[in-house]
Amino acid sequence: MSDFSVSVVRSPHPTSEGNRHLEVGAGFGSRSRNTPLPVDAAPGLLEDKDSDGTIEAVPRFTAETVKRDALAGLITGLMAIPLTVGICLMSEYPVQIGLATVIVACVISFLLYLVKPGNHVGVPGVAAGLAPILAMGIHRFGMENMPWLIFLTASFQAVVWRYGLAKYILKAVPHFLIEGLLAGVGLKIAMKFLPYTYETIGDSNVFWTGERGMVMFCSAVGLVMFMYLYKRFKDSSPGVPYIAVIAGSVWLAFYVKFPMLHVEPVDFVLAWPFPDFARITPRMHVEMVLYATMLMLIDVIEQVMSNAAIEQIDPLGRKSNSNNSLLVMWVGNMASSFFGGMTNLDGLAKSSTNRMAGAVTKMSCLFVAAVLGVVLAFPVLLSHLPEFSLAVLMVFTGWKMVAGMYHVAQEGPYAFGLAMFCGLLVFQHGIFEGLLAALLVHSFITYVIFKHEQVPTLVILKKFIKLFTDGVHPHATDTMDVNEDEDSGGLVYSSVIRSSTEKKDLDDFIGDWAHGVNHHNVLSVVGTYDSEGLLWGTFAKDLRSGHFHIRRYFEHLFELDDVRVQFETGETRQYHDIFIRSGSYVFSYLKRGATVRVPARQKHARKKHTCFEHANFNKERLMDREQIEFIAYLAAPVVLLLVGSVTVVKQGHVGVGVLFGKYSRVFRPGLNFRLPFFERVFRNISLQLRSAELEFQAITGDQANVNFKALIIYTVPMRRRRPS
Repeated sequence: MSDFSVSVVRSPHPTSEGNRHLEVGAGFGSRSRNTPLPVDAAPGLLEDKDSDGTIEAVPRFTAETVKRDALAGLITGLMAIPLTVGICLMSEYPVQIGLATVIVACVISFLLYLVKPGNHVGVPGVAAGLAPILAMGIHRFGMENMPWLIFLTASFQAVVWRYGLAKYILKAVPHFLIEGLLAGVGLKIAMKFLPYTYETIGDSNVFWTGERGMVMFCSAVGLVMFMYLYKRFKDSSPGVPYIAVIAGSVWLAFYVKFPMLHVEPVDFVLAWPFPDFARITPRMHVEMVLYATMLMLIDVIEQVMSNAAIEQIDPLGRKSNSNNSLLVMWVGNMASSFFGGMTNLDGLAKSSTNRMAGAVTKMSCLFVAAVLGVVLAFPVLLSHLPEFSLAVLMVFTGWKMVAGMYHVAQEGPYAFGLAMFCGLLVFQHGIFEGLLAALLVHSFITYVIFKHEQVPTLVILKKFIKLFTDGVHPHATDTMDVNEDEDSGGLVYSSVIRSSTEKKDLDDFIGDWAHGVNHHNVLSVVGTYDSEGLLWGTFAKDLRSGHFHIRRYFEHLFELDDVRVQFETGETRQYHDIFIRSGSYVFSYLKRGATVRVPARQKHARKKHTCFEHANFNKERLMDREQIEFIAYLAAPVVLLLVGSVTVVKQGHVGVGVLFGKYSRVFRPGLNFRLPFFERVFRNISLQLRSAELEFQAITGDQANVNFKALIIYTVPMRRRRPS
């Protein structure tokens, strides 16, 4: 048998059969062996009906779907508890407010699912990537103004939803900058929770004590256990490592004393989210609008990206509607602003757990809300949760966000370098400043490249504006632009200009495919096929077409133990712009401890276009995959070490340094060096004159109450260094 991958790709606006051509691109689908096919009318499948000439999807619920959704919701709810608590601590929101936000978002998600389905197994909640942004808002504007900021964010998201602006936002911000931003945020999260892995109950002048050693040992064991369980169950039961670490730490806390989570009581008050506008200066109004815009952009981008990923893991292969998911998001955010809640979106970790646990509809969100409702009603349950277990989960969450840079490294040195630059700026200076600076650098470099190619500035601006237009000529294809000449009115055909780092030869495609097979990465393998590609697999009895069926084939293939592929012979033939690689390869896998080898013939077909070059035309590549991966692995820890070794204190301030939670020294204005990751600035203190208004109440000799105020003006003097 042979692997033959061919596809039919249509132009954006096909007008005839002549617009079709053979090509292989990227994309993927999802299916497991035990999942019923959509044609079987499985429980929870959407039934289509015509309404005014359009197709509307209506969820179908049965006793089977309720049973499966209930079990999945309970498991996902248990996993969501520690994640929500950890994100609340990171964002400096009260834990009860975070739990209430998730509950409201889950209920709204289910209700809107009945009329405007977005995705089908996603579970909303507070996002880890937004936690530092919310904390920054609290520090800059105060907790009393956060409801207004969330209300503004929801209003902007409503505009994006109403006019379908999400696609333009994704065009304006390159995806590799988003990965860099999330890496910077992930590093912030990991550094925030690292002290919880060694903090003890009591203060001691000696750092290395038996109590601290026990906390560090338990944290290390918990992290190792979590990573082992995550690797083993991430594709079948991703909620297992979360529940196991939390349950194990709670059980251990009965025998060993650990610092436990302390939850302050919070009064829930429903009120209008509007602030006292008289106390807000015009400058603060502008800053609030900019902050809400930044929060909206990141929230929308994360939701759209999560929606695309959730679509791939849908158990019934159903399509997702990103715009409907944005509707759920902004309605939930609007509702949370009335009780001082947080922002929400469909988290991939909870959604993956929900899907693997057997959910088929959004009804599972109601059961997630019920589990969190119990914890919200009885917050004393959280006092049995050791802090180090939360730290393990959140440090791992931060590390996963940083590990996303691996995928960027495969896109070339430019994307990887700029993403690293964005991540470091985000970590050191802030989310908005880092993303804005990276966008400006990216724009400047793009402009310089065009000018180097002697492209007029006006033409560059037109190309930029064209990115945000929907008008595509009917003759245009993915690899060729078609425009009208301004002078003659005729058609001008031009190839799509792509970065040199995006060009791949046939060996690259084959290498990507083999690398994905040998590492059992379904997404990497299926990503080498076109959305309508064809596959006749070595272990298949029939021809498969499209990502949906191709992914099912590879999911079944990877159920074999340690399956691998090795190419032996091969030759490439060219027919016009079609390249066909044929030859032989050998699949191998383990069966009862013995290696089974399956030799077979292979044939891959690809169409050459501007982002695909035959090896004869692209001999001198800047960097290959192994070099990029090596640089990524080598540069990441070095850069993190350098970033963690320095800190900057603003003029007129001093920083209070702490080492392992204990005061160590004072950082003076300017650049300061510190012990990486373990020594940090606990707080920046202003040296300028400050005022504080105090209110007093006294009782006179004749028992009369007297209220009076006092204004204190003070400063914190900085002790001068003694001359040596």
